Parts: sequence; C-alpha cells; structure tokens
Amino acid sequence: MQILISGAGIAGPALAYWLHRAGFTPTVVELAAAPRPGGQTVDLRGVAREVVERMGLLPQVLDRRMHERGMAYVRADGRRTAALPAEFLDGAGPVAEIEILRGDLSQLLLDATSTGIEYLYGDSVTALDQDADGVRVTFGSGIQRRFDLVVGADGVHSRVRKLAFGPESQYVQHLGGYGAFFTVRAPEALDGWMKIHSAPGGRWVGLRPDHDPQYAKALLSFRSPLLPRLGQADQKDLLTRTFAGTGWHTPYLLAEMREADDFYFDTTSRVVVPEWSRDRIVLVGDAGYCGSPLAGHGTALSLVGAYVLAGELATHNGDHARAFPAYQRELQAYVDQRTELPPGGVTAAMPMTATGIRLRDACTRLMTSRPLSRLLTRLAATQPDAITLKLSVER
Repeated sequence: MQILISGAGIAGPALAYWLHRAGFTPTVVELAAAPRPGGQTVDLRGVAREVVERMGLLPQVLDRRMHERGMAYVRADGRRTAALPAEFLDGAGPVAEIEILRGDLSQLLLDATSTGIEYLYGDSVTALDQDADGVRVTFGSGIQRRFDLVVGADGVHSRVRKLAFGPESQYVQHLGGYGAFFTVRAPEALDGWMKIHSAPGGRWVGLRPDHDPQYAKALLSFRSPLLPRLGQADQKDLLTRTFAGTGWHTPYLLAEMREADDFYFDTTSRVVVPEWSRDRIVLVGDAGYCGSPLAGHGTALSLVGAYVLAGELATHNGDHARAFPAYQRELQAYVDQRTELPPGGVTAAMPMTATGIRLRDACTRLMTSRPLSRLLTRLAATQPDAITLKLSVER
C-alpha cells in the first residue's frame, strides 16, 4: 500500500518508520526545503519512552539528551523566587529525566527512515480527491499522484485537516496566548536550569540550556486575544512593543531576536478533532489532538499516536475502514489524559499582576515543600499513562 504522510517533524517520520517496518510503502512530504534543526527542548517519559526503546533509538536519545536540573522562577534582578527541580514528582514534573532538543529527536527519526522511504521536501498538499480506490493528491509543485491512504501529521495548522475536515476555526481553540522561540548567545551561565522571569501584563521571558553552554534557547510568551496573521517582521515588532520595559535579560533578547535564524512564533492553542479520520484520510499528532504547550506531552502524543496507527493498519492488513476507528478507540483515553490543561491554564501560568506572580511563586514553593511534595508524588504515581502498548506493529 502507498501511504502519503504530510509533515516531517516528529509524528511523520515516526509513522513512516513503523509503516515501513510493517510492510507498507510510506512517502513523506514536507513544506520546508530541508529538515528543520534546533527548536525547544521536549521530553520523553512513560509510554513515549517505550516507543523510542522499541525503535532502538533510546541509546542515541540518551547520548543527545539535555541534562537539565529543573525550572526556576527569577526576579528582574535574577534572584530566584521558586524552583521545580527535575526530581520533583519523581520526574513527572515540568522537567523530565530525558529532555532532548526537538531538532535532535527529529534528526534521529529522519536518520532511522533514511533508507527505503521517500521524502519530498519543499512541497505540500494542495488538493485531495478521494474515490473508492484511493486518493488523488495534488501538490504545490503541480504534480499529481495517487495513494491508498493519506495521513495529516502536519501540526496545529494542518493543511490536510483543512482540506479534508474543514476550516481551522472548527478544531483549533485559541487559549489566550502567544509564544516565540529562538536561539541566542547565553547572557548568563544557566548551569542546567531553565529560568523564567514573569512580568505584569501576562508576560513571560525564559531561557533554557543548549548543548553548547555559550548558547541558550530564548522564550517570549504573552497573553493576548487572537490576532490577525502576521509576517515575521511584524511578529518581531509586536514582541518588541509587548516586552518593552520588561526587566531581567529582556532588552538583550529582543535585540538578539532580530538576527535569529531559527525564530518561531505561534499561538498557544489546543486542537480537538472529534473524529480523526475521513474515509481514507487520517490525522496523527498535533494535527488531530494537541493540548498546547500548557498541557505539554505533544511529542509523546505524536510518538505514541504514530505507533498505534501503524499497528492498527498492520493488524487490519491495511483495511482503513477498520483500522482508523480502532486507532482512535485505542488511543482516545491517552489523548484525553495528556491534552488536559493544568488548573488555571494560561491565567495561572502567566499572571497579569505583580500580586498574581507572587502568589504563583508562593504556591510553587508550597508544592515543593517536603510534606506536600511527598503527597503529590504519591498522587502522581497513581495516574500512569492511560494506554498499554500492543506488542508489535508487524503484519
């Protein structure tokens, strides 16, 4: 069977790996002209780590992992106000035992699928026409090809979802925030800590370690209603205005942002699609289910979703009419669990007032105090991943 996968981030190559192993013939199309390096740090824990182990990639992941010590809130003068160490909740907190740059994980998946799998870079899906025997796909390059099945693994703003399911507004829920990410020369020694400075007005400035201690990953997030689509120059102008007057390293980061070659800007959004398939077209990862950066677990959902989808197609010998509903039944409880927003959502994460910031920091210190930390750790241990992986995706 010929299966087209749109998107070469995390979900796409992971799905291609398992489909190829199960005897299918996947093709991956990617809008970007080449693999995208860099990106923020993502974590591997629980059942997602098990998927990576089954791929034989865990040693390479461990070799490339970031040795982060935790997350700390800091004042404008750099003094720490509260911290969540990596060992908080036995590794179930915001910083996991295994953290890896998204670009590094993506490259490991691409390397694992470099043989026997066709990649089409610099192209995209522009039209989908289904019939009883397959899908005729029109690409931006003008080429048309037929596939038995098509998978949208192309993120929150999925083109496949738009073409086959309907407009983005039906499935993407804006949560009231925006975020930007880019690489800078580290303005201070982070010593393995992710550091966050919050300012009134729902503004959030962060630095996260890079492999090279000379560099850091910068994060600028702010609360806002949904804005019109902006070009990159206008996005940077908006950030400069929004963060004017913010302390800590903010002026330096805004200056460095202008020259950053890996700048990324997007909404803080949640994706909810009631049914993940339309006949021969199906969604995986952020295209079909995403809890936003507030919920986290996006990488885990992509890896586990790819494994389950490939497994159900293998189990049902490529019969999508049975495999796609089985994929959703198998994965739905895990998706519901891992897309649930934390209490307070963006309001709690990015307070609007100085009093709100102090209250959040005080709550953080309380959570990490010895008696409450032990209780929370026991509670976290009673909530394992809501899925048990089947043994194989082989046919």
